[in-house]
Amino acid sequence: MERLYNLLLWLLTPAALLRLLWRSRRLPAYRQRWRERLARYDRPPPQAEVWLHAVSVGEVQAAQPLIRHLCAGDPPRRLLVTTTTPTGAERLAGLSPEPIPHLYTPFDLKPVIARFLDRVRPRLVVIMETEVWPNLLRACEARGIPVILANARLSERSARGYARLGRFAGETFARFHCIAAQAEADAARFRALGAPPDRVCVTGSVKFDLRLPASLIERAEVMRRHWGSERPVWVAASTHAGEEEQVLAAHAQVRRQWPAALLVLVPRHPERFERVAALVARRGLTLVRRSAELPCTPETAVFLGDSMGELPAFLAAADAAFIGGSLVAVGGHNPVEAAALGIPVVIGPHVFNFASITENLLAEEAAVQVADARALGRQIAIWLGDATERARIGENGQRVVASNRGATQRLIALVDERLG
Repeated sequence: MERLYNLLLWLLTPAALLRLLWRSRRLPAYRQRWRERLARYDRPPPQAEVWLHAVSVGEVQAAQPLIRHLCAGDPPRRLLVTTTTPTGAERLAGLSPEPIPHLYTPFDLKPVIARFLDRVRPRLVVIMETEVWPNLLRACEARGIPVILANARLSERSARGYARLGRFAGETFARFHCIAAQAEADAARFRALGAPPDRVCVTGSVKFDLRLPASLIERAEVMRRHWGSERPVWVAASTHAGEEEQVLAAHAQVRRQWPAALLVLVPRHPERFERVAALVARRGLTLVRRSAELPCTPETAVFLGDSMGELPAFLAAADAAFIGGSLVAVGGHNPVEAAALGIPVVIGPHVFNFASITENLLAEEAAVQVADARALGRQIAIWLGDATERARIGENGQRVVASNRGATQRLIALVDERLG
């Protein structure tokens, strides 16, 4: 199985590079620094005590407290952060006035990983959430470098996929020095796949430990005045291909009951902004784009959030929120931010990426799950007409978030222990 895995990696590498080139048509950053993905550098990469890998924006955001702890510790640790996406790199750059060393994640090819480790020479590797790379784990084990899988989650669907790999999966998971799982269900799946029980612990989800900036409410008030203080507003956050059509259908349903309602539509990936704007135009809906900085009139039906880093303000300024990636089989995105802001949350049926968080919110009546676009439109319309119910759901969400805090400190303790 290992030989087959490595053969497939070599065969797929040209396709992976071509995909970067393809995606760079809409986001040019994908073709910049592409040699880093092969561990080739224009200048020597920084050596680091801790190599932290975070795939994209969500993982960088989740790792923010750990990053700050490592950079501001006594002594401060030499840190290198890798991301897979340019948007993740952009989010990292916004975390601190002092630049945090960053590289793009090397492909999991044996010579590439060996070259990367030989140059960076980390003492500890921390991987956020779901990234499992067999050659990386094997190389770290051979060099005596412990690897922590932090804020780890493993859905039933993913566990079934790994189980089909048999012994290869078991050997791979056994190479983690520590798996810090979000919930007991995740931990049980890791153990069932071959992770040694004494290396698996439950720390909770660090996403409950988010810190909202003091200026957020003020920014949200400014945004709400821009949209229209008296009109009902709902946000569709982090939507995917095939999902915007359903959201727009739901919005048409909402506007039949609330003609002044505004949809704030925020696609997950920046390279899709133009495509989504064209979709709204084909529907004959009046559109204002955030990037255009034009007035949002009472006739505006859709406000396109085609900017980076403003989703928290959009959520805080809205009456209700739908969390994307859940009406299509993507697995959903993080609903905690909206819940922490006291905004009532709707999610679709596909939530395997955040199963334990979603179950927690649903059990405490802090969110509502719907099956399709029609049910989404019906639920949003109900909430837009019932401020008391919105407040009840929002308060439940804030209570759930407050009661689940503490995972970050448990993770920091694990990291500090291994750094001595």
